Amino acid sequence: MSGHGTPIPMTSTPCGPLTGVADVPGDKSISHRSLILGAMAVGETRITGLLEGEDVIDTAKAMRAFGAEVTDHGGGNWTVNGVGVGGFAEPDNVIDCGNSGTGVRLIMGTMATSPITATFTGDASLNKRPMARVTDPIALFGAQAVGRSGGRLPMTIVGAANPVPVRYVVPMPSAQVKSAVLLAGLNAPGQTVVIEKEATRDHTERMLEGFGAEISVEDTDEGRVITLTGRPELKPQTIAVPRDPSSAAFPVCAALITPGSDVLVPGIGLNPTRAGLFTTLRDMGADLTYENEREEGGEPVADLRARFSPNMKGIDVPPERAASMIDEYPVLSVVAANATGVTMMREVKELRVKESDRIDAMATGLRACGVAVEDGPDWWSVTGHGPGTVTGGAICESHLDHRIAMSFMVLGISTKQPVSVDDGGPIATSFPIFEPLMASLGASVERKAG
Repeated sequence: MSGHGTPIPMTSTPCGPLTGVADVPGDKSISHRSLILGAMAVGETRITGLLEGEDVIDTAKAMRAFGAEVTDHGGGNWTVNGVGVGGFAEPDNVIDCGNSGTGVRLIMGTMATSPITATFTGDASLNKRPMARVTDPIALFGAQAVGRSGGRLPMTIVGAANPVPVRYVVPMPSAQVKSAVLLAGLNAPGQTVVIEKEATRDHTERMLEGFGAEISVEDTDEGRVITLTGRPELKPQTIAVPRDPSSAAFPVCAALITPGSDVLVPGIGLNPTRAGLFTTLRDMGADLTYENEREEGGEPVADLRARFSPNMKGIDVPPERAASMIDEYPVLSVVAANATGVTMMREVKELRVKESDRIDAMATGLRACGVAVEDGPDWWSVTGHGPGTVTGGAICESHLDHRIAMSFMVLGISTKQPVSVDDGGPIATSFPIFEPLMASLGASVERKAG
């Protein structure tokens, strides 16, 4: 059952060519951070192109609960009148972050160095996800956390009354953990240092600099060393949110595996820490080109053109690329099922603690559709036999995971028989226009009476 209401079964049916322009929503990562940093600035931050999915809306509600004035002006245009670093008020009620691991972890970090207490919860999926990866480092600042066994939500965070700066080595590649520590460091005196052995998406660092924080990044033998000077006065910004590469992945991958397709996806953010999927697809032989390359708001952007690619080959995805495409492995596995040969994906144990165990969810569904999949604790492989060879015909479980649901809907576009998911409701958390957008390109993705 969806954490946001009654399950919404969906079915994807094989179709003809996908053609047209796919205007995908704004970047989810940047949308979350725009609201949070806007709430910590002094003055009015103006945001255009904000992703208005449920995850981001929950973050907007949370910022209001902490005292910021957050206003929706319609059409993705929002303003945030912030309360300044250290200015968060104690919320009156429990903060419900819905399905969003990014939202809850970043907000926990943000409030951890203020002398306030807040209780966090989420939907059934979020309440199963590990929070110790954030509560452990914020404890170093002086914050306290009390939650369910295994470090799970619901959880109460008691912020540090007298925070101290920290030096923290992130134990796993995680932009959420890195960002939570940096946001906590904003209200700690002195310099907070975060070291990551493997670079992850760097939106937080870029945006902190844009808001006026004193922050430096240096590549050393120890890893990527990020140094933040605490207690700045953040300056409000005007932010144009680029379109989300993780959302673009779905129409792009659908076009690559559907005969005759030619789809343009404009204005996609191509931050190097986020573009691993597109590099991997091109390594596989995808007809995927970048057009009108440019820079917007400090982020590289381009229009992506994806055409049917019948000669894609399975590859061994470089493990060091995992952090730049961790959310895209589910839909990559769909492409792999339509390529020829084995696609091996290594060092991806992070997939097992996302909104669902994404390796297990995709492996189970793909096998039910006739695809050969092998998997281990931190790897999996998919063997494909070329486009149009996947049988389909299964009802796959989405496990309250938006990316699992959308990946199976992409799979069904190219299979011999339709593919269904038990609940497509979670798609609204990140891609609320997924169904009409795919329909506009010629896909048949329909809700079924449950």
